[in-house]
Amino acid sequence: MSVSKALRAALGGDCAVIDDEQILASYERDQAPFAPSSKAAAVLIAKSIDEVSKAVKFANQESIPVVVRGAGSGLAGGANSIQGCIVISTEKLSRILEIDPINQIARVEAGVINSDLDKAAEEFGLTYLPDPASRSWSTIGGNIATNAGGMCCIKYGVTSQHVRAIRVVLSDGEVVDFGFPTKKSVTTLDLLHLFIGSEGTLGVVVEATLSLVPRLRKPVTLIATFPSVIKAADAAIEMLTIRPSMLELIDKTTLSAVEEWKPMGFESCESVLIMQSDESADDCQKAQEIALKHGAIDAIYSDDPKDSDDLIQVRKLAYSSLERLGVALIDDVVVPVSKISQLVSGIENIAARNSVKIGVFGHAGDGNMHPTIIYPHNDKGAEARALRAFNEIIALAQGLGGTASGEHGIGGLKISALLNETPERILKIQREIKSILDPNRIFNPGKKFPI
Repeated sequence: MSVSKALRAALGGDCAVIDDEQILASYERDQAPFAPSSKAAAVLIAKSIDEVSKAVKFANQESIPVVVRGAGSGLAGGANSIQGCIVISTEKLSRILEIDPINQIARVEAGVINSDLDKAAEEFGLTYLPDPASRSWSTIGGNIATNAGGMCCIKYGVTSQHVRAIRVVLSDGEVVDFGFPTKKSVTTLDLLHLFIGSEGTLGVVVEATLSLVPRLRKPVTLIATFPSVIKAADAAIEMLTIRPSMLELIDKTTLSAVEEWKPMGFESCESVLIMQSDESADDCQKAQEIALKHGAIDAIYSDDPKDSDDLIQVRKLAYSSLERLGVALIDDVVVPVSKISQLVSGIENIAARNSVKIGVFGHAGDGNMHPTIIYPHNDKGAEARALRAFNEIIALAQGLGGTASGEHGIGGLKISALLNETPERILKIQREIKSILDPNRIFNPGKKFPI
């Protein structure tokens, strides 16, 4: 009996188990070039936690790999299917179960879209703060799996800082709750955060209780242009004393790509710094003074919401502008903020050495940068050079005291990079945890860390 037929029999009822070749192909990959993938045996579009539980129990009994997929917005191949696996899609687990305005929490299923939750919270005068660039289509479950960040995480933190509790299907099919809906609890070991960022290797997150906060005031936004990335990076370091809610840096290559697509007047500068404060215009006035002190060509700010939206458009268009030029291989390295200028300078050398175009933009406030390598479609030579540059960027960041990934995850794309920065003892501990929670190693094998 085929896997799909056996899975249907195990689930019973009106389950959505798919084995059509074309549909399987559409669930095979996320957004990451190079990350390995293979054909799944079946896709389950789960409609309930009970279906997930039964499917996982079946897979565990039959030693069939399980890959969980939200929206497929990932950038490291974490949701890529592997040969003969069952893909469990959470796209239909999309109910916002509760918004509690008194305790300022939301209880949602894993397939809820990030921005949909924020819109629902807005009706109660609340907001969900984590804001990954993919928030308009990425799921809460996927955000939890990668511990997603965003432009505002400099002040408000990444996903893990906004998760109170999760409901998880373990490898034997049991449904277990980790964490508490309260703001505090130290009664058990903090197993909740063990699952956040685990990329589907320990269990299936099917539900989450999340922190909400009162909606923030409209931000004041500053944009400053600089004659060099070094001057922009130096200004960014001093701006951290203001505690901005956003601090983003963009290099010349990225600016040129934006100008080529949607001209905005940045053709004469080498770098742009965007800073937001959700507290007062005084913060942006101080940031303006800092920018000019560090040699900014110009620095302007506005507290008008429309102006603010206009001022940050160049950052919002960064990745899309580069992607228009060819295949985009985006990196996700983190360095100490004091090393950002060295990182960008090193990336310029890597681009020249490998004859590839690399645009750099990202979160100057926490050192998490997104060098994006562009190469032509269907060019094997350029593809090889791009992959070499990708790995050299990671090695550069690690050499500067940084790490291979800040928010996109390891997936199947950065296993070798993880090995370069993770001591064997830590890997052994991770494998032991994996063995306890997933003794048959069915959950996303080959991802996050080597087994």
